[in-house]
Amino acid sequence: MNQQSNWSSEIIKHFILILGAVVVILPFYLMLSFSFKSPSEIQSISGGFFGSQELMLDRRCVKEGKPEEECTMLPIVYNYKAAFEEAPLLRYLLNGVIVTVSIFAIQILIALPCAYALAKLNFLGKNIVFGLVIFCLLIPVHAIALPLYLMLAKLGLTNTYAALVIPWTISVFGIFLMRQFFMTVPDDLINAARMDGMSEFSIIWKVMLPTAIPALLAFAIFSVVAHWNDYYWPRIVITGDRDLMTPPLGLRMFKSDMDGNEYGPMMAAATIIVAPLVVAFLLAQRRFIEGITLTGMK
Repeated sequence: MNQQSNWSSEIIKHFILILGAVVVILPFYLMLSFSFKSPSEIQSISGGFFGSQELMLDRRCVKEGKPEEECTMLPIVYNYKAAFEEAPLLRYLLNGVIVTVSIFAIQILIALPCAYALAKLNFLGKNIVFGLVIFCLLIPVHAIALPLYLMLAKLGLTNTYAALVIPWTISVFGIFLMRQFFMTVPDDLINAARMDGMSEFSIIWKVMLPTAIPALLAFAIFSVVAHWNDYYWPRIVITGDRDLMTPPLGLRMFKSDMDGNEYGPMMAAATIIVAPLVVAFLLAQRRFIEGITLTGMK
């Protein structure tokens, strides 16, 4: 009886896991598949994953007065060609790199000293400060969006890189995550560094930083993914200047420029925007899991 109950429990667990995986993976599968297909195949949801790849005519190319032979191409070529020609995707990707790298670099410069102080130093009000860090984790981003926008508008910083970067330079999640990791570092290591004459800041950057690489990579995944995919904040502070648009905002404007049924180029653009995150996660997957484990987050 117990064995049968265990089997039933395992079947239910695996069913839920498989169902969850399908829900998560299916949109990515459709996005990638549609980026390969012709408009007719997308409308009829046919052609398998890659589509039939029958030659199709690029109507925009014909309108430009080019011969039909030059305007006839495979659907996959048409979709990705249109994605790059109809929108400055490379500019959007560059903006995404500038914004996410800038935010992460400044977050690390602030989070590491704060986390070290909360984990390894004794000072008056330490527990109160850590309580405030925990409290700030509970504040939704949307609740402070309006005050932040008004502040940036008063300073004349809207439609600038600064507006995209400054509000997110202090990450309470980063402070919390690094503090949890620093709690696992033996005090003997720090005491030995102090006996060698190292200052507290030297200990942070020369002792704690090298040991915290797995945790930093884990935090990097969280930070970069969150700000690379952010649509809400760039939509507020970037109004009309396409040269400053981040990938999600650029994709939204690209959708507005395209015809309503041009799903192939739109899916191709979405695939190009998502690809860097997927590659980065696959490269850092082992370190990411190691970092999460070492920080005690489960």
